[in-house]
Amino acid sequence: MFAGLIGIPVGILSAERDRLWRWVKLAIDTLQTLPSFVYLMPAVMLFRVGDFTAMIAVVAYAVAPAIRYTVLGINRVDPRLVEAGKAMGCTEWQLLTRIKLKLALPEIMLGVNQTIMFALSMLVITALVGTRDLGQEVYIALTKADPGRGLVAGLAVAFIAIIADRLISAGAARARARLGIAEEPS
Repeated sequence: MFAGLIGIPVGILSAERDRLWRWVKLAIDTLQTLPSFVYLMPAVMLFRVGDFTAMIAVVAYAVAPAIRYTVLGINRVDPRLVEAGKAMGCTEWQLLTRIKLKLALPEIMLGVNQTIMFALSMLVITALVGTRDLGQEVYIALTKADPGRGLVAGLAVAFIAIIADRLISAGAARARARLGIAEEPS
C-alpha cells in the first residue's frame, strides 16, 4: 500500500516532466537490478532489525512497478484526446484528472497489481530481519525442516497473491470496458 501511495504520485509527476523521468528511471532501474537481499542491508543499518525495517525494504523493492506503469499509462494516452481537452478549455489539473488519469487507469491498476506481487515476494525475505508475518512462518518452517508448516504458509502467501491479482485484473477489465478500450490479449 505504501509503495503504491508513493509510486503513483511519483509516476504522475515523472510522466509530466521528462527531465525528472530520466532521474527517476535511473533510480528505479538501479533498484530493479539489485538482488532482493540487498534492500535489507541499508534498512537494517539505519533502523535496526524489526517490522519497520522490513516495511522500508518492501516499499523500496515494490515501488518501481507503480512508478513505471503510471508513467507508461499516462504517456500512452492519445494526444488527440488531450488536445481536445485543451480545446474545450480544460486546465492542466482537469486534463490530468479527467482525461489522462482516467484513460491511464488500466495501466495504473496493472502497476498496483505488480507492486502487490513484488511486496509479497519480498515478504518472505524480510523474515530474515525478524518480522512477525507469513514470511516468518515460512522462515521458521525452513529452519525447523517442517514442510507442512512451510507449505501452509507458502500457500497462504500464494492465495493472497492470486486473490489480489484476480480482483485487480477484474477492476482493470471493468475500467477498460467503461472507457471503451479494447481488451489486451493475456
